[in-house]
Amino acid sequence: MAITFMTKDGYKKKMEEIAYLESIERPKISAAIAEARDKGDLSENAEYDAAKEAQGMLEMRISKLKDLVANARIIDESKLNTETVQIMNKVKIKNHTTKKDIEYTIVADSEANLKEKKIASSTPIAQGLLGHKVGDVVDVKVPSGIMKLEILEISF
Repeated sequence: MAITFMTKDGYKKKMEEIAYLESIERPKISAAIAEARDKGDLSENAEYDAAKEAQGMLEMRISKLKDLVANARIIDESKLNTETVQIMNKVKIKNHTTKKDIEYTIVADSEANLKEKKIASSTPIAQGLLGHKVGDVVDVKVPSGIMKLEILEISF
């Protein structure tokens, strides 16, 4: 599995999710399986089948989260700067095509959330901005063509 970069906060949230799934959700599903088993014939018991499927999905989710945190590298936020665009920076950009200003925070893929204006470092926009300075105009290749983006501001 690939190395995933995370903030301390992102790592903490993943660990809390694992703890919740293991201590709350896992016992709920075990209880549902036991209850369905007590109802008799398992060959035609839809409740049992559904509970076993839910258990499989939960165990897969826990396993994926554990792999993610096992391969995580915590980003040392004290070493970040605003000279050039890098992961964890908030970047204000002007889209030259639409003439609109947008602000994104570039984060690790596991922490991306477009509603919070957090874009994954692996996205075309983030890749196009990384390493550039305020005032740079970069051409970013996106599925709809080329976007001309000007970096207006870099902050935390």
